[in-house]
This record gives sequence, structure tokens and C-alpha cells, in this order.
Amino acid sequence: MIIDRRAQERLERLSALVRKDLLHLQRTDARLFAEPFTPERAARLAEDDILAERVEAFVARFGRLQDTLGDKVLPAWLAAHGERPGSFADNLDRAERLGLVEDAQTWIDMRKLRDLMVHEYVEDPAVLASALQSGHAYVPVLARTAERMTLVADV
Repeated sequence: MIIDRRAQERLERLSALVRKDLLHLQRTDARLFAEPFTPERAARLAEDDILAERVEAFVARFGRLQDTLGDKVLPAWLAAHGERPGSFADNLDRAERLGLVEDAQTWIDMRKLRDLMVHEYVEDPAVLASALQSGHAYVPVLARTAERMTLVADV
């Protein structure tokens, strides 16, 4: 039940952004992972501009969607429902209890993965390949979370 109208309006604006960001992430994900991302593919990044751009787009879109959901949408959702947003960890725990996120630890793991993808990929192709494959596996989790957090905005 929506309690705060201004927070509802903010949630609606953020929901439109999330839907767009999710679509872009899913499209990039489909192109990048049309075949498994192996260490051999990662080693070709320096010579393959198209592949490098897809990797950069995937990492940026993955991180942006996760940040938007966790740092903006979740507090807006809580406020719209009469809850007082707190720290990220508190909001995440509350989201898990409310069924907005499947598992708070998974969300924390995704944040760590995002940081790893951003900082480590140039130095170790095996680390990049593993991190990207893990990120690819998390895209459906982000999609389900986005659906849960933005559904109310469509009401």
C-alpha cells in the first residue's frame, strides 16, 4: 500500500529508468554471452575492439543497474510504503524480509563482483572470464529484483 505520494512519484521516475537500463543490460548480455566468455576470449580484448566495447558496456550497465536498484529504487520503495530508509545494509535486510530481493548476501556478492570486474580484468584474463560469467548468471537476479521493486510504480 502506497503511503507517501511524493516518494511514489520518485519511484515511478526511477522505475522508468530501471526498465530502460535493464533492457540495455539484457541486450548487451545476449550479445556478449552468445558464446561462453572464456579466458581465451578475455585475452583477445586488446585486439578486438568490438569485444572490448561489449565487455565495458556489460560491466557499466551491470554496475549502474545494481547501483540504481540498491541506492535509489530501494530507498524510494521503502519511503513510498511508509518505511524509513536506513543504511544500505539495513535497507537490504528489510528488502529481503519483504521479498524484494531473494537473498541479501547475493546482493552483496554482486557488489563485490562489480568491483572485481572493474578493477581486475586488464591484468588477468582468467579472473575477467570468471567474473563476467558470474555477472552473466546474476542478470536474471537483477531482472527479478527490478520487477519486484518497480511493479508498484505501475499501479
